[in-house]
Amino acid sequence: MQNAKDTFYITLRDRIAAVNPARTVAVRGQSRPAVLVEENEFSSSFDHDDTFVLRWTNTGIDAQQSPLPLAALRCEIRYATGGNSGNGGMDRGRLLSAMDSELTAALNAAPQHAAKMNYANQAPMQTNIFWSDVTFAPSQTSGARLGRIATVDVFSYQEAGER
Repeated sequence: MQNAKDTFYITLRDRIAAVNPARTVAVRGQSRPAVLVEENEFSSSFDHDDTFVLRWTNTGIDAQQSPLPLAALRCEIRYATGGNSGNGGMDRGRLLSAMDSELTAALNAAPQHAAKMNYANQAPMQTNIFWSDVTFAPSQTSGARLGRIATVDVFSYQEAGER
């Protein structure tokens, strides 16, 4: 499942960068597209506003599929904004809507699949990953921040040797 997670992250990161190249985050002194994976970063990296943070939640494998088992993974995408300081944060609703639009453009546009890669050795694999349309939960306020959790289901056939 790690190859599917990595492939989905790289695909989403690249698509967000294409939709809005200005959406970047500085992590450990490096500027990069504002898409982080919770399990791959220090916990201090998640407090950034205007950044998409991926969290893998439910996983399951349908072993009845043949010849390859089908793995299903749920990805929560968390993001929040405090608005622009020049506007006193009063534009946080507009900025959250802009992030909703970017996520929709990145995930709901065709194709909703990508060639699966093994990033440990930079090798393409035999199958693709594919995913559902993104679903948005209601926005929530936490202090001065306005945020949302979006979910998407990612599917991948388990190839020989994958765990």
